[in-house]
Amino acid sequence: MSDRLSVSFRFDAGETASELECLPFGVHHDDEGVCLLIRMGPHRILLDCGLADISTLVNRFQKSAPRGSSPLPADFVLVSHAHPDHARGLLALHKAFPLLPIYASEVTSKLLSLNWQEQAPQEVPSFCQALPLRSPVEFKDGLVAEIIPAGHLPGAVAILLTYTTKERSYRLLYTGDFFLSNSRLVEGLRLEELRGIELDVLIIEGSYGTSRHPHRRTQENQLAERINRAIAERCSVLLPTPTLGLGQELLMLLRSHHHFTGRDLDIWVDRSVAVGCDAYLELLSHLPPSVQNFARHQPLFWDERIRPRVRRMQPQQIPDLSSPCIILTDSTADLSEYCQKGTGYWLTLVPEKTNIKIHDQYSRLMTVETYLLAQHSDGPGTTQLIHNLRPQHVIFVHGSPTYLADLTSLEELQNRYHLHSPAAGTLVELPIGETFLQPAAPETNYEGELTELGTVVTITLPDAITADPRWRHFADTGLIEARWQGEDLVLRGLSQRELLNQNSDRFTWSDLECCGTCRHQRGQRCWNPVSPLYNFKVTLEGYCPAFERNIEKSPES
Repeated sequence: MSDRLSVSFRFDAGETASELECLPFGVHHDDEGVCLLIRMGPHRILLDCGLADISTLVNRFQKSAPRGSSPLPADFVLVSHAHPDHARGLLALHKAFPLLPIYASEVTSKLLSLNWQEQAPQEVPSFCQALPLRSPVEFKDGLVAEIIPAGHLPGAVAILLTYTTKERSYRLLYTGDFFLSNSRLVEGLRLEELRGIELDVLIIEGSYGTSRHPHRRTQENQLAERINRAIAERCSVLLPTPTLGLGQELLMLLRSHHHFTGRDLDIWVDRSVAVGCDAYLELLSHLPPSVQNFARHQPLFWDERIRPRVRRMQPQQIPDLSSPCIILTDSTADLSEYCQKGTGYWLTLVPEKTNIKIHDQYSRLMTVETYLLAQHSDGPGTTQLIHNLRPQHVIFVHGSPTYLADLTSLEELQNRYHLHSPAAGTLVELPIGETFLQPAAPETNYEGELTELGTVVTITLPDAITADPRWRHFADTGLIEARWQGEDLVLRGLSQRELLNQNSDRFTWSDLECCGTCRHQRGQRCWNPVSPLYNFKVTLEGYCPAFERNIEKSPES
C-alpha cells in the first residue's frame, strides 16, 4: 500500500493520536482550486470545493466505503465565498452526494449560481443553506461553527470551528480569501472581531506571499491616472475581469473618481461582468452603508443619464467607437470582437498576478499593461493577522508554491509558530500542546560575490537562482533598480512596461506602514510595550497594529 493510501485510511478511521488533521484536495497551486477536509475528533468538515474535477474526492470515498453503503465525504460543507476557485466544484459535489449539507453566508448562497452560467437555470438547484453572521451554530455534538465577514468579496467569510471534549476545546480558523483593507464595495476584515480567540490552528491564504503594497487608495489613484492618460491620448481602454469582485470594484472607481465624474465618456459592460453587477444590485442591503447611500442618489451601476455613462452591452452589439470609451468584459472573452481595424488603438489593462492571458495576435492593435488593485492582503497584512491570533499551527494555502515558501521562510514566523504549506493529497497532522519539530525552511537565500571595479560594481549570483519561476519576470529586460532599505540593498527587476512608462507613479518604501518606518523600531527590535512584537527582532517590512510613523526621518534618508 502506498504512503498516500495509508495516510488516507488513517484519516478516515480516526486512528491518529491527534484530534486535529487537515487533508487538502486542492490548495490553489496551478489553479487547482481550494478544497480542504478537516477532522476534529470524530467530525469531518469540508472547507470549500473549488475543484474543477471532483473525481479524486469522489473516488477516494467510494473506494473506502463499505459495500452497500453510501457514505458522505464529510459531515457537512462550509463555503467561504463564491469565487470559482473556492466554489466551482460544489454543484458536481451536490449531484454526487445529494444528502451532503452545504452551508455559506446568505450573500454567498445567492451568488453561487453565477459559477454555472453556461447551464440552464433548472439544472442548477438551490442546494446551499444560509448561515447567520457572527452567530455560533452547533452542527454536531461538541462541534460549533461561526462565520465572520472577511472582506475580499460580498458574502466572503472566515470560518471558526470549535470542537469541545471533556479535556479541552480545540479551535481552528480558516480565513478563506481575506482582505484587511476596505474596498469600494466591501468592508475589510475587522481584527477586533478575532482578537482574544485562543486559537490552535490557523489556515490562511498567501496569495501575495511577502509582497508589500501601497495603500488601497494609492493603488486606485495610480490606476485611474493611467486610464485618464489613455483617454486623453484618444485611446480606448479594455478591462478583462472575472465575473464577481474586481469588475464591480472597477465600475465604482470609474464612477466616483475625480478624473471621471462628469466626464463625457461611455463605459460599456459586457457578458458575465454585467450579470455580476445585476447580482450585486439584488444584494444592495448587504453592501456597506456608504454604497447604499450612493444608491439612494443615483443608480449603482446602470446609468445613461449621469456622466460617465454606464451601459450594458447587448449580445452582438458593437459600441460606438468614434470616441474613446472604456469596456469591461469577462476574462475569457475574445478580445478581437472589440479590437478590430478601424476602431483605433487600445490599452488593455489586466490585473497583476492573474491567469488572464492575452494572445499575441492582438499586439498590433493594443498595448497590454498590468495594474494593481489588490483584493487580498499583502505580506504585512498576512503576518499582522497571524501575530494577532497567535495560533500554534499555521497552514498556508492559496498561492504559488514560491510565494508560500517565502512566507514559511520568514524568521518572525518560524520562531513562534509551527508552519505548514502542504501539497494536495498530503495529510497534515496538527498535534496540540505536544513537542513539534519544525521542518527545515526551504532554501531561498543565494550567496554571491560583490566586486568593485573603478566606477562599476558587479554582483555575481549562482545560476541556481534562475530555477525559480520568478526569475523570468525579474530578468525580463536585463535592467534592475537598486535602493537602500535600512542597512540592506534591495534589487528589483525593471519590466518592459516600466521602461515604456517612465513617468508612471511608483510608491516608495518610505510610504509604507511597516517596522522600518515605525518610531518604536530601533536596531531592528520593537520597543513598544503594547505591540505583540515587543522586544522581538523584527524585519523592516514587518507590521503590527501598534504602528506609529516616525515623522523625524525615514530609513531611506
